[in-house]
Amino acid sequence: MVNRLWCETVIPILWRKPWCYAIDYRNKNSLYSIITSYLPNDIKELLTKKGIRISSQSLAFDYLSFCKSINIKIIDEIISVGSLSEYNLFLLQEEIYMFLIRKCSEIKYLDICGTYEIVYHPEAKDRLESLCELTFDTSIDHKYFYRISHICQQIQRINIINNNFKVNHGTTKLIVFQKNLKYFKWKDDFIIDDDDYYPPPSYVELLEDPYTEIFRALEKHANTLDHLEISLQFDDYPNYNEYDYTFLQYTLLELHNLKFLKIDSPIFLNSNDDFNEKLEKATYRNLEIFEINLVNIYQVSGIIKNSFSLRELRIHDYYFESEWFIEDSLCFIRTICENCILVEYLTIPVFPLLEDHFIEFEKLLKNCQKLQSLQFLEIYYIEVNELEYEERLLNVLVKEASTNLREIEFSYDIKFSSETLETFFEKWKGRPAVSIRLNNSFDYHNDSYKNLISKYKMEGVIKDINI
Repeated sequence: MVNRLWCETVIPILWRKPWCYAIDYRNKNSLYSIITSYLPNDIKELLTKKGIRISSQSLAFDYLSFCKSINIKIIDEIISVGSLSEYNLFLLQEEIYMFLIRKCSEIKYLDICGTYEIVYHPEAKDRLESLCELTFDTSIDHKYFYRISHICQQIQRINIINNNFKVNHGTTKLIVFQKNLKYFKWKDDFIIDDDDYYPPPSYVELLEDPYTEIFRALEKHANTLDHLEISLQFDDYPNYNEYDYTFLQYTLLELHNLKFLKIDSPIFLNSNDDFNEKLEKATYRNLEIFEINLVNIYQVSGIIKNSFSLRELRIHDYYFESEWFIEDSLCFIRTICENCILVEYLTIPVFPLLEDHFIEFEKLLKNCQKLQSLQFLEIYYIEVNELEYEERLLNVLVKEASTNLREIEFSYDIKFSSETLETFFEKWKGRPAVSIRLNNSFDYHNDSYKNLISKYKMEGVIKDINI
């Protein structure tokens, strides 16, 4: 009785989006059996005569009645176990997708990164009108998106895998037609066949601007779009700013309602004075999470200066100009202190051993009482008196950080003596245990450090440390 009740509760949840789990669907014969068991008997008989393995098992639940999702690639993987013949798999696709469209009365999630053109089914319009989330790649024929644009105009989440060096005009039309777009994710996934080129070119040489038209279309949704993730393919240093990212820079200026912004590309490094001036005037009042792999310090200050709701600032690498570093780093700390008091995760550049910087850093720790995780990122700015710097930094952390601070990561620039660490751990007693990551951990592999760490772990001062 208990098991039956549990199943009746859980199965509708699991089968709402049954294709989204981290499992190997190609080895899931049980799913294949469930899907094919739904086929009409005459279709089963026809497919069996073709040599296709079909299940005739009876089902304890009407699983597909709960399904609100279709993922072409995953379903293709599941049904591939039915036959080795390409023609037979085509027949199986035809019957299964036709049945799914009829069975799933309201499809909310659709992933068409596969081979089957499901939107051309006669009943597709009725089933897809209320579609909420769409995932696809840009290699699909643009006319396919014209059809989707006609059917689906209430999509809230769009995930795009870009593997097309040219613009897909159908994608642009799809974006323009939406009336309540809130979430947009773009990921480049270019593959260059070395057999077609000698010597193999850089992907930048093959690009015919697949971006500008599409990202300009996003600006139409500035009032509703609150989640933006961008991952543009780029070459490693020193060639990572070869491509002109102006198209995205100016689009970002318009997207004032963002709550989540993640950019995995060095899009700001080739910015011009006009953009930087406009960035200083831009406001992102609702921004809660900002993550980027490489950005200039002063540009971060410009983005977050009015982000009073900011909770996470994750920077993988800060770029700076030496002559402006002292001023820019001080402005950055002050901006966090004055505007981002709700921040919980913070990446901060290693700042100079200057009085003004430490005063502002103390204020930051006092104001940001919700801070849970603090990461110091190496800058390689100037040589300083290491002992004086490290001692003062740890003293400020003990003195001003709230008891919510549980994780601290120190960059390669910062190395502590065993005496300095011992003083810090003694003063940290009475607080919740702290997790520490030292990026130069190989410098601490000797008995004095190991014994010290072991002692304070046993005393509950250290929760975890990478030594």
